[in-house]
Amino acid sequence: MIEIHQLTKTFIKDKTRIEVLKGITFSIARGESLAILGASGTGKTTLLQILGALDHPTSGQVFFDGADIFEWDEPRRAEFRNKKIGFVFQFHHLLPEFTALENAAMPALIHGMSRADAYRRAEIVLTEVGLGDRLAHKPGELSGGEQQRVAIARAILMKPDIILADEPTGNLDMETGGKIQGLLLSLGKAQDTTLVVVTHNKLLADGMSRAINLKDGKVYDL
Repeated sequence: MIEIHQLTKTFIKDKTRIEVLKGITFSIARGESLAILGASGTGKTTLLQILGALDHPTSGQVFFDGADIFEWDEPRRAEFRNKKIGFVFQFHHLLPEFTALENAAMPALIHGMSRADAYRRAEIVLTEVGLGDRLAHKPGELSGGEQQRVAIARAILMKPDIILADEPTGNLDMETGGKIQGLLLSLGKAQDTTLVVVTHNKLLADGMSRAINLKDGKVYDL
């Protein structure tokens, strides 16, 4: 489903070249759950952002179903992100002035769905993640675990082919983190969604079908 070929990413800071990714090559199968492990600063988030077409590689290719996504123009990549990718971030990135329902509905509204249909679909997915009674609550009125569930509902709203999650349990206690892990894995299996998770959490990684380690700009199988 996803093939990464000789991917590099270099940043220039104070006239110094920083090579974060150094010719990475690996593939991700459809329906697979993959954990990306590694120490802080090794480029895990950078890699995830490139896989989701939020950032560009310095060189190399990322193929989705045989097509190089970085040969597309930006409108097509934006459509790809909206339809095919669901993002779950460590810090949720919920809009504080909007309710859980409105936050979860955002991808459908951006896609052009009517407000009524978008809210109907958002209510269904929020109920699936256990927040059917919190639709009208704003992020500041929700716990950290509940906010993360809203973020997950938003990510799965458009029934994406891929969920990319960046430290989804990083700010949660062990019990809540375990529930979020179980939720992500169960949703992935139920919808045959490919799940890619960047994490420091070895327990989370152990629950995935495969894990790789990012070290010194290279990928190593675990």
